[in-house]
Amino acid sequence: MTNGLLKEGLFLLRENGVEIPGEDINRILDILERYIAEIELFNPAYKLVGANNRKELVVRHILDSLSGLGVINRFACSCAASLRAGMDVAIADAGSGAGLPGIPLAISMPRCHFTLIERMGRRVGFLNNTLAALGLQNATVEEKEIEKAAPNRFNIITFRAFKPLDKKTLQSLFRLLTQDGVLAAYKGRKDAIEKEFALLKASSAVADWEMIRVSTPFLEEERHIVVIPRAPPFVNKGASACGQHVDA
Repeated sequence: MTNGLLKEGLFLLRENGVEIPGEDINRILDILERYIAEIELFNPAYKLVGANNRKELVVRHILDSLSGLGVINRFACSCAASLRAGMDVAIADAGSGAGLPGIPLAISMPRCHFTLIERMGRRVGFLNNTLAALGLQNATVEEKEIEKAAPNRFNIITFRAFKPLDKKTLQSLFRLLTQDGVLAAYKGRKDAIEKEFALLKASSAVADWEMIRVSTPFLEEERHIVVIPRAPPFVNKGASACGQHVDA
Protein backbone atom coordinates (compact mmCIF):
# COMPACT_ATOMS: atom_id res chain seq x y z
CA MET A 1 0.00 0.00 0.00
CA THR A 2 2.63 2.53 1.01
CA ASN A 3 4.82 1.57 -1.95
CA GLY A 4 1.90 2.62 -4.14
CA LEU A 5 1.39 5.76 -2.05
CA LEU A 6 5.04 6.74 -2.43
CA LYS A 7 5.02 6.09 -6.18
CA GLU A 8 1.81 8.07 -6.63
CA GLY A 9 3.32 10.87 -4.56
CA LEU A 10 6.36 11.04 -6.85
CA PHE A 11 4.10 11.32 -9.90
CA LEU A 12 2.04 14.03 -8.18
CA LEU A 13 5.23 15.98 -7.48
CA ARG A 14 6.05 15.77 -11.19
CA GLU A 15 2.58 17.05 -12.05
CA ASN A 16 3.25 19.99 -9.70
CA GLY A 17 6.34 20.88 -11.72
CA VAL A 18 9.05 19.11 -9.71
CA GLU A 19 11.60 17.79 -12.19
CA ILE A 20 11.86 14.02 -11.65
CA PRO A 21 12.77 12.28 -14.93
CA GLY A 22 10.49 9.33 -15.62
CA GLU A 23 13.42 6.93 -16.02
CA ASP A 24 14.62 7.88 -12.51
CA ILE A 25 11.40 7.18 -10.64
CA ASN A 26 11.95 3.43 -10.17
CA ARG A 27 15.52 4.00 -8.95
CA ILE A 28 14.39 6.73 -6.52
CA LEU A 29 11.45 4.62 -5.36
CA ASP A 30 13.67 1.61 -4.63
CA ILE A 31 16.18 3.61 -2.56
CA LEU A 32 13.46 5.51 -0.70
CA GLU A 33 11.72 2.24 0.25
CA ARG A 34 15.00 0.96 1.72
CA TYR A 35 15.49 4.26 3.54
CA ILE A 36 12.00 4.04 5.04
CA ALA A 37 12.79 0.50 6.23
CA GLU A 38 15.93 1.80 8.00
CA ILE A 39 13.95 4.52 9.76
CA GLU A 40 11.29 2.03 10.86
CA LEU A 41 13.95 -0.34 12.18
CA PHE A 42 15.74 2.25 14.31
CA ASN A 43 12.93 4.67 15.18
CA PRO A 44 11.61 2.83 18.27
CA ALA A 45 15.03 3.06 19.96
CA TYR A 46 16.36 6.33 18.51
CA LYS A 47 13.14 8.42 18.31
CA LEU A 48 14.19 9.72 14.88
CA VAL A 49 10.83 10.98 13.63
CA GLY A 50 7.31 11.52 14.88
CA ALA A 51 5.07 9.19 12.88
CA ASN A 52 2.26 6.91 14.06
CA ASN A 53 2.40 4.62 11.04
CA ARG A 54 4.14 4.11 7.69
CA LYS A 55 1.66 6.25 5.76
CA GLU A 56 2.38 9.21 8.05
CA LEU A 57 6.12 8.59 7.68
CA VAL A 58 5.83 8.60 3.87
CA VAL A 59 3.66 11.71 3.65
CA ARG A 60 4.90 13.94 6.48
CA HIS A 61 8.58 13.15 6.17
CA ILE A 62 9.57 11.59 2.81
CA LEU A 63 7.19 13.35 0.42
CA ASP A 64 7.38 16.56 2.45
CA SER A 65 11.18 16.50 2.10
CA LEU A 66 10.77 16.09 -1.65
CA SER A 67 8.25 18.94 -1.89
CA GLY A 68 11.21 21.36 -1.91
CA LEU A 69 13.09 19.46 -4.62
CA GLY A 70 12.05 21.75 -7.48
CA VAL A 71 13.12 24.91 -5.69
CA ILE A 72 16.42 23.51 -4.41
CA ASN A 73 17.25 21.91 -7.76
CA ARG A 74 16.76 25.25 -9.53
CA PHE A 75 19.21 26.98 -7.23
CA ALA A 76 21.63 24.06 -7.60
CA CYS A 77 21.51 24.40 -11.39
CA SER A 78 22.22 28.12 -11.07
CA CYS A 79 25.20 27.37 -8.79
CA ALA A 80 26.54 24.67 -11.10
CA ALA A 81 26.71 27.14 -13.99
CA SER A 82 29.10 29.35 -12.02
CA LEU A 83 31.34 26.62 -10.54
CA ARG A 84 34.63 25.50 -12.06
CA ALA A 85 34.54 22.33 -14.18
CA GLY A 86 34.63 19.18 -12.09
CA MET A 87 33.24 20.81 -8.94
CA ASP A 88 30.02 19.54 -7.38
CA VAL A 89 27.32 21.80 -6.00
CA ALA A 90 27.75 21.52 -2.22
CA ILE A 91 24.52 21.26 -0.22
CA ALA A 92 24.21 20.83 3.55
CA ASP A 93 21.31 19.52 5.59
CA ALA A 94 21.74 21.31 8.92
CA GLY A 95 20.42 19.52 12.01
CA SER A 96 19.81 16.49 9.81
CA GLY A 97 18.38 14.17 12.47
CA ALA A 98 17.05 11.16 10.56
CA GLY A 99 18.43 12.59 7.30
CA LEU A 100 15.42 14.74 6.46
CA PRO A 101 15.30 16.44 4.04
CA GLY A 102 18.91 15.65 3.07
CA ILE A 103 18.69 11.95 2.19
CA PRO A 104 15.55 12.13 0.00
CA LEU A 105 17.07 15.14 -1.78
CA ALA A 106 20.43 13.39 -2.23
CA ILE A 107 18.68 10.35 -3.70
CA SER A 108 16.91 12.63 -6.18
CA MET A 109 19.89 14.92 -6.97
CA PRO A 110 22.80 12.53 -7.65
CA ARG A 111 24.97 15.23 -9.27
CA CYS A 112 25.13 17.31 -6.07
CA HIS A 113 27.08 16.46 -2.93
CA PHE A 114 25.21 16.55 0.38
CA THR A 115 26.69 16.92 3.86
CA LEU A 116 24.39 15.84 6.69
CA ILE A 117 25.36 17.91 9.73
CA GLU A 118 24.18 16.39 13.01
CA ARG A 119 25.47 16.84 16.56
CA MET A 120 23.87 13.83 18.31
CA GLY A 121 26.09 10.75 18.27
CA ARG A 122 23.34 8.13 18.04
CA ARG A 123 21.76 9.88 15.08
CA VAL A 124 25.16 10.25 13.43
CA GLY A 125 25.55 6.47 13.80
CA PHE A 126 22.15 5.95 12.20
CA LEU A 127 23.01 8.29 9.30
CA ASN A 128 26.36 6.61 8.59
CA ASN A 129 24.77 3.17 8.72
CA THR A 130 21.93 4.28 6.46
CA LEU A 131 24.18 5.84 3.81
CA ALA A 132 26.17 2.59 3.71
CA ALA A 133 23.01 0.47 3.50
CA LEU A 134 21.63 2.59 0.67
CA GLY A 135 24.94 2.79 -1.19
CA LEU A 136 24.47 6.55 -1.42
CA GLN A 137 27.76 7.90 -2.77
CA ASN A 138 26.88 11.61 -2.94
CA ALA A 139 26.29 12.14 0.78
CA THR A 140 28.51 12.23 3.86
CA VAL A 141 27.87 12.79 7.56
CA GLU A 142 29.53 15.42 9.74
CA GLU A 143 29.22 15.11 13.52
CA LYS A 144 29.26 18.75 14.54
CA GLU A 145 27.24 21.56 16.00
CA ILE A 146 26.63 24.05 13.22
CA GLU A 147 28.46 26.70 15.25
CA LYS A 148 31.65 24.59 15.09
CA ALA A 149 31.51 23.43 11.47
CA ALA A 150 34.11 24.77 9.02
CA PRO A 151 32.94 27.97 7.24
CA ASN A 152 32.33 29.09 3.63
CA ARG A 153 31.72 25.64 2.13
CA PHE A 154 28.15 25.30 0.97
CA ASN A 155 26.26 26.74 -1.98
CA ILE A 156 22.93 25.79 -0.39
CA ILE A 157 21.95 24.88 3.16
CA THR A 158 18.55 23.35 3.74
CA PHE A 159 16.84 22.34 6.95
CA ARG A 160 13.58 21.47 8.66
CA ALA A 161 15.10 21.60 12.14
CA PHE A 162 14.95 25.20 13.34
CA LYS A 163 11.48 26.40 14.41
CA PRO A 164 11.40 29.32 14.79
CA LEU A 165 14.62 30.74 13.42
CA ASP A 166 16.55 33.18 15.57
CA LYS A 167 19.37 35.63 14.85
CA LYS A 168 22.11 33.46 16.39
CA THR A 169 21.11 30.39 14.38
CA LEU A 170 20.93 32.39 11.15
CA GLN A 171 24.39 33.85 11.73
CA SER A 172 25.79 30.35 12.31
CA LEU A 173 24.17 29.10 9.09
CA PHE A 174 25.28 32.13 7.03
CA ARG A 175 28.84 31.48 8.18
CA LEU A 176 28.80 28.07 6.47
CA LEU A 177 27.62 29.45 3.11
CA THR A 178 29.72 30.58 0.19
CA GLN A 179 29.45 34.30 -0.47
CA ASP A 180 26.60 33.85 -2.98
CA GLY A 181 25.02 30.92 -1.14
CA VAL A 182 21.42 30.62 0.04
CA LEU A 183 19.49 29.04 2.87
CA ALA A 184 16.40 27.03 1.95
CA ALA A 185 14.18 26.58 5.01
CA TYR A 186 11.18 24.24 5.06
CA LYS A 187 8.30 26.12 6.66
CA GLY A 188 4.53 25.91 7.10
CA ARG A 189 1.84 28.59 7.11
CA LYS A 190 2.27 31.88 5.29
CA ASP A 191 1.01 34.02 8.19
CA ALA A 192 3.41 32.37 10.65
CA ILE A 193 6.33 32.83 8.24
CA GLU A 194 5.52 36.51 7.72
CA LYS A 195 5.41 37.10 11.48
CA GLU A 196 8.65 35.18 12.07
CA PHE A 197 10.56 37.03 9.33
CA ALA A 198 9.19 40.44 10.22
CA LEU A 199 10.85 40.00 13.61
CA LEU A 200 14.09 38.74 12.02
CA LYS A 201 14.19 41.65 9.59
CA ALA A 202 13.49 44.15 12.37
CA SER A 203 16.48 42.77 14.29
CA SER A 204 18.67 42.97 11.16
CA ALA A 205 19.08 39.17 11.15
CA VAL A 206 18.04 39.02 7.49
CA ALA A 207 18.24 41.63 4.74
CA ASP A 208 16.13 39.80 2.17
CA TRP A 209 14.06 36.64 1.89
CA GLU A 210 11.52 35.00 -0.39
CA MET A 211 8.68 32.63 0.39
CA ILE A 212 7.95 30.01 -2.28
CA ARG A 213 4.83 27.92 -1.99
CA VAL A 214 5.24 24.17 -2.49
CA SER A 215 2.85 21.24 -2.23
CA THR A 216 3.27 17.97 -0.34
CA PRO A 217 1.14 15.20 -1.88
CA PHE A 218 -1.67 13.96 0.38
CA LEU A 219 -0.95 16.65 2.99
CA GLU A 220 -3.68 19.25 3.42
CA GLU A 221 -1.43 21.83 5.04
CA GLU A 222 0.36 24.92 3.80
CA ARG A 223 4.00 24.30 2.96
CA HIS A 224 6.64 26.79 1.82
CA ILE A 225 10.35 26.99 1.17
CA VAL A 226 11.82 30.23 2.47
CA VAL A 227 14.95 31.22 0.54
CA ILE A 228 17.37 33.52 2.37
CA PRO A 229 20.56 34.78 0.69
CA ARG A 230 23.77 35.27 2.61
CA ALA A 231 24.39 38.57 0.84
CA PRO A 232 21.86 40.95 -0.76
CA PRO A 233 20.71 41.96 -3.30
CA PHE A 234 18.83 38.75 -3.97
CA VAL A 235 17.16 37.88 -7.26
CA ASN A 236 15.33 34.58 -7.60
CA LYS A 237 16.70 33.13 -10.82
CA GLY A 238 13.69 31.13 -11.83
CA ALA A 239 12.65 29.04 -8.85
CA SER A 240 9.03 29.56 -9.87
CA ALA A 241 9.82 28.18 -13.34
CA CYS A 242 9.73 24.71 -11.78
CA GLY A 243 5.99 25.04 -11.36
CA GLN A 244 6.21 26.38 -7.83
CA HIS A 245 4.02 29.30 -6.77
CA VAL A 246 5.85 32.33 -5.44
CA ASP A 247 3.82 34.16 -2.81
CA ALA A 248 3.90 37.92 -3.19
